[in-house]
Amino acid sequence: MKPAWLKGLIEEKFFEQCGIHQNPRKNEKNIFCLNCCRSFCPHCLPSHSPSHPLLQVRRYVYQDVIRLDDLEKLIDCCYIQPYTINSAKVIFLNQRAQSRSCKGSGNTCFTCDRILQEPFNFCSLSCKVDHMTCQGEDLSSILYRFDVSDFTISQFEVLRMDASDEAQMTPDSFLENPILEEYRDSSHSSYGMDNSAIFKEQEAMKRKGKGSFLPGIMLSLSNRRKGAPHRSPLS
Repeated sequence: MKPAWLKGLIEEKFFEQCGIHQNPRKNEKNIFCLNCCRSFCPHCLPSHSPSHPLLQVRRYVYQDVIRLDDLEKLIDCCYIQPYTINSAKVIFLNQRAQSRSCKGSGNTCFTCDRILQEPFNFCSLSCKVDHMTCQGEDLSSILYRFDVSDFTISQFEVLRMDASDEAQMTPDSFLENPILEEYRDSSHSSYGMDNSAIFKEQEAMKRKGKGSFLPGIMLSLSNRRKGAPHRSPLS
């Protein structure tokens, strides 16, 4: 059986608008109480019990992620592939939707067949929990007795990660589509070469223009100043 906090964490819908604080900004529910087993927004913190352990959920490309440092204090995260966002390792909370099946194309997730880096077997926390549940394994073997002081409000930071952080998120030496990445790299390099060739051509034209006759005439005419007017002598 899943403990109440783990079941609630996986099934909870995060980053929905808080029903109590509808008018303030940043009212999305991204805080999970391990005692109450429910989520709430940052504006609910002052009225929440300070003794309850809290877990922060972050957002990346419409997917919920949790810092590995926080999650591994609660549960064994071995064989779950981590990702790096802003120099911090994170774990996906639930499996991500796929447009096609990747089964049989290398190392894949035991639950959803997503391509993974060696030696990982799961792409998210829910995939590992679901696999152990289907295999009849005891979840208590991966659960830890955590310290409440590690999940207090004083150590809590309100931070949301969204699509703007995409450039800073990279798998640990893993590419979901190496062919696409290779194409992007080649296109970038060719683009740089084209710009360099154009620049060299422009420089050559400039050097050539300095020694030509016509540009010299135009330059002298443009720099020529008009002198004082000459009047005919009086008769």
